[in-house]
Amino acid sequence: MKRLFKFGLFVIMFSFLSSCNGQTKEKSQTEQNTTQKNKIVGGGCDGCELMYVGMPKNINSIDTSAGWKEKGQKILITGTVFKIGGKIPAPNVVIYYWQTDNNGYYSPKEGMDEHAKRHGHIRGWVKSDENGKYSIYTIRPAPYPNDDIPAHIHTSIKEPNIKDEYYIDEFVFDDDILLSGNKRKALENRGGSGVLRVLIDKDMQVAEHNIILGLNIPNYPQINQSKLNSGLEIGEDNPSFTPFHAFGPDKGTRTCPVCKYGRFHGIVYFVGNTSNWVNIKKWLTFLELESVSRSKYLKVYFVYGNEKNYNKEKRLKELESLGNELNIKNTALTFIPSFSDKESDAVLNKINPEVENTFVIYRNRAIIDKFVDLKPTKENFNLISQTLDKTKNEFFDLAEPKHD
Repeated sequence: MKRLFKFGLFVIMFSFLSSCNGQTKEKSQTEQNTTQKNKIVGGGCDGCELMYVGMPKNINSIDTSAGWKEKGQKILITGTVFKIGGKIPAPNVVIYYWQTDNNGYYSPKEGMDEHAKRHGHIRGWVKSDENGKYSIYTIRPAPYPNDDIPAHIHTSIKEPNIKDEYYIDEFVFDDDILLSGNKRKALENRGGSGVLRVLIDKDMQVAEHNIILGLNIPNYPQINQSKLNSGLEIGEDNPSFTPFHAFGPDKGTRTCPVCKYGRFHGIVYFVGNTSNWVNIKKWLTFLELESVSRSKYLKVYFVYGNEKNYNKEKRLKELESLGNELNIKNTALTFIPSFSDKESDAVLNKINPEVENTFVIYRNRAIIDKFVDLKPTKENFNLISQTLDKTKNEFFDLAEPKHD
């Protein structure tokens, strides 16, 4: 009887240890898989492997999708692919895209590879040219039937010197009623904002969209080499916020800069706790001349966010006096309590209050360039002017669609 008891105890202990060992191995394997996934550039990408199915040997920088000749709103999506940091064009980058048809389905066609059918027949590839340019002629996708997911175009990226492909933000449409405020906030900004703002060219819509490689991409092997960090990144959308207008066209209001003046070029000139008024006056004089010269095509905002000894009435009089001294007509002189202020949403700009200045340049609401700690020299005045000039193109003056 004692032997039977010992034998039973041995069996129970062996089973327990085996179970623990199995759980340990299973846990170890799970951790290993997680670690491996964490090392993948982009963190893994469901469906991106299908970019290689049917991929042409020679890929052009311009592609016309199978949907172009089908029913639907024709659209051209075009822009530049930039290296991380958003300043240098990136050639030979493959962009794979796939989308729903005009009815909201990923509809396959006869003869398609079985593996690619789940991406539908409206799919294709472009490769950025020597200047980083790409263009896709397609139709606007329809949203999924009986769903509240905004219409979108999936995109994945394959860089020539990175082993892994990775996805960037889906292309969604600013005028889509399904793109609610909460859905906008949930966007990851991988490769920059994926929100497309369309313009009208006869019966075709045009959406300019730049792609910033590595931006908000996990495990990306390169980092932005900018020495000073202030402001959102090039490729992201300029956020809505409501500063106090002390002087200028919207004096006495809390007009959101990009909401009212987001269509063309805009410059938001931020100054925080380091207030060099000699330099500020030089910059404002130059920016006012640029604004007058470029008329409706450029709106300039000065946003003062010095949190030291902040007093609203004192700040208001300070900027009023500055506006009168410089004879400001076009430039908006505005202020906020601090760059961390949540009531005005100024915090969304992510401005470093300790740098002397941050210049954010946007076009059609998207940030196209940024400069930090810029001195008011002739060379830097030319830098700003040239940035505005080189980011005008054949689509710059197109009209926005009219919405009910």
